[in-house]
Amino acid sequence: MMTKLLRVMAIAAVAFAVAPAQAAKHAAGGCSSANLEKTETAIENMSDGDSKITAQKEIASAQDALLNGKMGACGAHLNKAMHATMGK
Repeated sequence: MMTKLLRVMAIAAVAFAVAPAQAAKHAAGGCSSANLEKTETAIENMSDGDSKITAQKEIASAQDALLNGKMGACGAHLNKAMHATMGK
């Protein structure tokens, strides 16, 4: 999981370096490496169950969206993952 996170962070760094200012500004508020990492940590600490499965699926979708430059979709999936962690 950590290798995947590091790969996502590296790709995100490259994306931010070449992304238009507006996209970078939008991404900074929601879909960021720091927020992905915090959410993954919260998911790892969850008890097994439906909420954890939902959160894992949403964080995977957020990472995929980030890798594909879909910052809005990334933020939406990250938000859903964060909400799922509250249902521990």
